[in-house]
Amino acid sequence: MMRNTLSAIAIAALLSACSMTPEAPQSELGLHSEFLYQCELATQASQQLHWWSGFEDPMLNELVEQAQQQNITLQVAAERVKAAQAYQQAVNSLKVPTISLGGGYSSFRLSENEALAGPIVGASVMGQPLVDNQSGNFFLGAGIVWEADLFGKIDAMSQAAAIRSEQVTLMQDGLQIAISGELISNYFHMRGAQQRQLIVEKSIDDQLRAISLIETLVDTGIASQLDLARSKAMLASTKALMPQLASAETVHKQRIAIILGDNSRELQQRLSEVDALPDFAGVIPVGLPSELLQRRPDIKAQELEMVAQNHELGAAIAARYPSFYLSGSPGLLAKDFDKLFESDSGAWLATVGLKWNVFDGGRSEAQVALKEAQLQSAVLGYQDSVNTAIAEVEMLLKAYGDNHLYHEKASEAQHYGETALARANTLYQAGLIDQLELIDAQRQQLALDEQELSARMQTAQLVVNLHKALGGDWTASESNTDLTN
Repeated sequence: MMRNTLSAIAIAALLSACSMTPEAPQSELGLHSEFLYQCELATQASQQLHWWSGFEDPMLNELVEQAQQQNITLQVAAERVKAAQAYQQAVNSLKVPTISLGGGYSSFRLSENEALAGPIVGASVMGQPLVDNQSGNFFLGAGIVWEADLFGKIDAMSQAAAIRSEQVTLMQDGLQIAISGELISNYFHMRGAQQRQLIVEKSIDDQLRAISLIETLVDTGIASQLDLARSKAMLASTKALMPQLASAETVHKQRIAIILGDNSRELQQRLSEVDALPDFAGVIPVGLPSELLQRRPDIKAQELEMVAQNHELGAAIAARYPSFYLSGSPGLLAKDFDKLFESDSGAWLATVGLKWNVFDGGRSEAQVALKEAQLQSAVLGYQDSVNTAIAEVEMLLKAYGDNHLYHEKASEAQHYGETALARANTLYQAGLIDQLELIDAQRQQLALDEQELSARMQTAQLVVNLHKALGGDWTASESNTDLTN
């Protein structure tokens, strides 16, 4: 009879369960059909796999994959994902009954001096003691506890925990973007420092040849010692740049080592091999403004924050209503172990309960108000993150297009500078210009070479920043063989 009663209560609880979670909020976003500063260099192409392979640099491809596999911060993030998933599983377990098993032997002795039981401990009827003051039992049984989620509190908590787990995964994706972008940026700066050293070395060689010519002219009386001193001053000033550039190269090599978690001599030797600053041969897959909502981890995480806060609000509302629970303790109980498993040794205890905080000083109402404010804050935060992302992409697209024009003009200026320097050397040797004009041509050529290199570095960095702003694909393949061949 009792079993039928408990079953009926459980079925009724399940059938009558309802959710207190409000309808998920909707954020109104006014998105344009395309970006304002869309340009020919940034197309509407689909997302590229391993976009950094567009630089066609095998070492860069290898370093990115290595960073994503062994970066310590990313490994910590992976453990946080596991922790969030474990927490989600723990919250989900509240939906099902908790069952515990136990067994053992219990012994007790009643005090003859105890106020209530004491007077009957020593009493007897027809020579037989009324109550044994010392006894014991063997027991084997189970404990079952289950809370009926009538108002959806546990379900709302479970939904919120699932969303938090997904948010942690998105944060891991965002961290991977940040770390991979940092590695690529440092790689470009390292290559840039190497190329600047080559530019300075070339300028030094040019100046040494000019000084050799001036010394010859001094010996013949055509040039003065003042000309020679000025040229040597220019040479010393140029040589002074080399230690700074070498230091910059070392700084970026060490930053790469930190990102990789590898400070081995082998890595330093590999990075010390001078190579050209790679140029991006691909296109920027801009897509549509609306696609940012699904491509950027930070926006997706902020969107999930709205949903999570909404479920937590539902749990806070449901906590104001009564909670119902069922508990039972079926088992076996016998004084003698050999009788423990007989049919008449069965024993059980069942409870149907209700708990309702009818007065808590306004705490439950305050909890609901708190969650409502946090939900509204999450909605505003989502709107702000979308607006910020759109503005960031717009600024980078404008900078990307403008920098290509800047690079074109810088390359053109470099070409004319080389022509001017060659002409200045010829004219000075012929005695048609003075030594100051030659020094000025040398100084100008050094500046133009560095300007052209700076334009290429800015382009490379803007490619990285645009892919970060657009979300893009930031996951390296399991093997980078196809990227390095």
